[in-house]
This record gives sequence, structure tokens and C-alpha cells, in this order.
Amino acid sequence: MTPLATSQTIAVIGAGAMGSGIAHVAARAGHPVRLFDMNAEAIARGIAGIARDLDFLVSRGKLDAAGRDAILARVQPAEALDALSDAALIVEAIVERLDVKQTLFADLERIAPGAILASNTSSLSITAIGAALKSPERLAGLHFFNPAPRMRLVEIVSGLATTREIAATLYATAVAWGKDPVHTRSTPGFIVNRVARPFYAEGLKVLGEGAASPASLDAVMRDGAGFPMGPFELTDLIGHDVNYAVTRSVFDAYYADDRFIPSLIQQELVLAGRLGRKSGQGFYRYGDGAERPLPEFAPTFPAPTTAHVCGESAELAALAARLEAAGVDVQRVGCDADCAPCLTIGATRLALTDGRTATRRSVDEGHDDLVLFDLVKDFATAMTIAAARSDRASDAAWTAAVGTLQAAGLQVIPLDDVAGLLAMRTVAMLANEGADAVLHEVATPADVDLAMQRGTNYPKGPLAWADEIGLDRVATVLDNLYAHYRETRYRTSPWLQRRRLAGRPLVA
Repeated sequence: MTPLATSQTIAVIGAGAMGSGIAHVAARAGHPVRLFDMNAEAIARGIAGIARDLDFLVSRGKLDAAGRDAILARVQPAEALDALSDAALIVEAIVERLDVKQTLFADLERIAPGAILASNTSSLSITAIGAALKSPERLAGLHFFNPAPRMRLVEIVSGLATTREIAATLYATAVAWGKDPVHTRSTPGFIVNRVARPFYAEGLKVLGEGAASPASLDAVMRDGAGFPMGPFELTDLIGHDVNYAVTRSVFDAYYADDRFIPSLIQQELVLAGRLGRKSGQGFYRYGDGAERPLPEFAPTFPAPTTAHVCGESAELAALAARLEAAGVDVQRVGCDADCAPCLTIGATRLALTDGRTATRRSVDEGHDDLVLFDLVKDFATAMTIAAARSDRASDAAWTAAVGTLQAAGLQVIPLDDVAGLLAMRTVAMLANEGADAVLHEVATPADVDLAMQRGTNYPKGPLAWADEIGLDRVATVLDNLYAHYRETRYRTSPWLQRRRLAGRPLVA
């Protein structure tokens, strides 16, 4: 499908951060842009914000002064909705209220009969908005992420009536604007706000079980698993009122499915007015003199002279190589029939979590001195890792296990014995939610992974990451989490189960 020509006018309604950002993107792509807001001062502020963004690009050498002036000249204020009658595309970025959006689009449908109508909504149904229109097939979602000029993802959201031609034109136009668009159906949360829920939910659940401090858990996800931020520093940045409201919205829209159940911890922060950075306090304090808590690492323990590798796995091979490089004598031995791949240091067993608590697993496998370590982005290069010991393990076993991980060049963050630790359970749940989105035809596997990488800067697409971990292992983690909690949030997606049983990857 052909994108909208740069000679065609783009109109944006709402001159706040999102609206002005979308206007910036369209103008920089070469379109004449008309920016409308009920508040004339908001339009002036929006255009001034675009100017500041462009000045920043000039200061960094990414744009010259002539280019800046040309882009700004293409953005013109509109004094009334009637001034948008000749627009080829009208993008709405106003308050998240269904009735307000329905009224606006009913007016736009009349004023601009030839325009594609698009909403930047992040939470409302495109189908519901379009229900108020005579021609709902003209309406689609065009969901940018903040800040729109810098974030590459755009979700192209099709309501029940949206034509393929409209969705395809918006997709092609987003590509022409330098974005990475994905197609999605109008279901609660679309792709990103749905699939991302476990990133917050699992962190909050592990925190609620007292596994470690927010700073330590953030370090596990940031420095170990490779996410740009941990769940607590990220929700502080987003704002707990906003993040909690999105979770509530998705939870309510899915008829209280406990996959999306809100956190009482976050509710308490909202009730207390501790909204994060914008209020000066959330999980952390902000402002002058505020000190950021540090992760709590295990003390340094002696390195082993010898370690044995039982069984084969990618993570053990990487750890063994790191230990050998550090001068540890690593020996490969046969694995007992009932033994999962592990490192042994004397009587101590050190293994990757499989979703069980270390205590449950030590009972099941008959080995008291068991220590489990968490998933990391890359076992060959990671510098931080979480670990937990069985309640049956001796202090000597913990010392030996931690000393071994430290000898491999890893800083160890101790967690209480929580099922699945943190990174493994989070990645498994992200993959499971992504698989369910594919099952229900919300998006393709490739678009799920692209959306999560471009919209949230995840280190890997969750479906591709599950393929890398192994679908048998992911399913085992989910099954063990379900056995531990007896909560249906940990049920395995039927599509993930099908692909696993067929021996096929989630992402072709």
C-alpha cells in the first residue's frame, strides 16, 4: 500500500506532549501539519515544544538550522475544527474518555469526509469509538509511544469495522515517517500494554513475598536480565497512578482475569500520593539530597578449586568456560537419571531455576544442599545474577555456590527462596502473554516481538527469548509456578503448548 503523499495535510487534535510529538513527526517527514486544541495557549506551548526538540537536534548536529526552520514552518495552528476539512489524516490525541472521543470523531466525520480518522488512544476500544460513526470503517488506532519523535514503535489498531486499506495506508505512512509499525486488533491493551503487564506484576509479587529490596530486584532485571530499567524504577518513572490505572483498565476489560490482577502494593503507593518521580517519592525518593538505595550483594566467598558439570545446557557451558578462564578445574561427569543439569561443588548443587522454590526442588530431588540461580540475558557476559538457597541447605553450601558464581565473574544478589526467582518467571510470563496474544489473533509473533523491543526497549523479543530458553523449559517453569501458587495467571497458553508439542518455535 502507498503511504500518504508528503503534499497531503496531516491534522493533529490535542497539543499536549503526545499531540505535539505526533505533529513533530509528521512535519519532519515533510507534511504540512495543522495543530488544533480547544486551548489556544496549549497550541502555542505545543509548537514551542517542537521548536525546543528541533533546537536540540541542531545542537547535536543531527539537523541544520534551515531544516529546523522548514519543519517549524510546516506546523500551523488551526483555530477551529472546520479548518481541518481538507486533511488527508486526522489524528486525535486528547483525553482518554470514550464519550469525548466519540463526539469528536462524529464531528470530524462530517467536517472532513475524505480523511482517514485515527486515535492515539492507549486504552480505549477503537471499535467502541467507531460505534458512534456512520462510517466506522474510516477509523483506526495510530498509537504512538511517548516521546513520539524518539520512540520508533507505532501500533496500527484495527477496530471491527476498520478496512484493510485504511490499516495498510497507515502502516505504509508510519514506515515513511521512519517508524516501526505493527498491526494489532482492537483488544484491551493492544500489544504492548497487554504483553508488558507481567513485567510489573511479577516484580511486585516477588517484592510482596519479601524476596529482596526494590533496588536489588531492579538490579536483577536491569544488570542481569538486560532490561533498560527494573520494574520499580520504571513504574516510578511512568507514575504509579498511570501504571496502576492501565493495569486496572486491562484487568477490568478482561473480566477480572487474574493474569492482570492489580497489586495492593502499588495501590497503597497511589493512595499515599507516592506516584514516583513526579511526586518526589515512589519506591525511591527523588529531589535534592535524595539518596538512591544500592542493590544488596552477597559478600565475597572463596572460589572453588574444582567444580563438576553434570549434564549439558547452554548456561552451564557458559559458566564452565568462565570458571576455567578464572583457573578453576572444571570436570565433566555423567548425570544421574534423576538429576537436572547442574554444577556440583562438593556436596553442593548449583542449578538454573525451573520455577520451583529451591526448597521444593531439594525435597523432590533428595538433595538438601541446593542453590538455584536466575536467568540472565547472556550467561557468557552477564555481570550480575540472582540466587536463592533451599531452606534445607547448609551455610557451607551457600558459601560454596556463591563463591563459584563469583569466581565466574558474577556479582550475586541473594533472594529469599521464591518460586522461579525473578528474571526467569518474568520472561516466561512475558512469553506466555505474547503467545496468548498470537493465539487470539491480536498480532503476529513477529509483531509481538517487534512491539516489545521497539515500544519498551526489551533486550529480546519475549517469544524469541522463549525459543532460546527452550519451550519445554518455559512450559515447565509455568507449570511449576502454577503448582506452587495455584493461580490461573500461570496457566500455559494453548498456543505455546501446541508449538512445544509440535517441536516448532514461537517465532519462525
